[in-house]
Amino acid sequence: MTGQRPAASSEEAEQPVFRVQNEHVPVLGRPLEVKVDERGVERAIRKLRRLIAGEGVLREIKHRRHHEKPSIKLKRKTREAERRRKRRQKKARTVGDFTPRERGTAE
Repeated sequence: MTGQRPAASSEEAEQPVFRVQNEHVPVLGRPLEVKVDERGVERAIRKLRRLIAGEGVLREIKHRRHHEKPSIKLKRKTREAERRRKRRQKKARTVGDFTPRERGTAE
């Protein structure tokens, strides 16, 4: 059995009976690459590890290791977004010479 239907015409002879259900969709983004120069392989490996950590590759692999229910995934994404938002707010408050003062104090 070749997985093809009996041909009524020559055009139909080339069409398979079954189709691939889950075709691989390539991940968009830039490839991670590190060039090894005269400074050595060890330095390049450290740089690659920093790039991987910055891109979140290991975190993504960890989450894909097991199936995650959509409701659990949504809760996790919401928690992560809240954590990022709070971190940005905290950073915005302390940036530059401006430091928040307590209310009621006059100078």
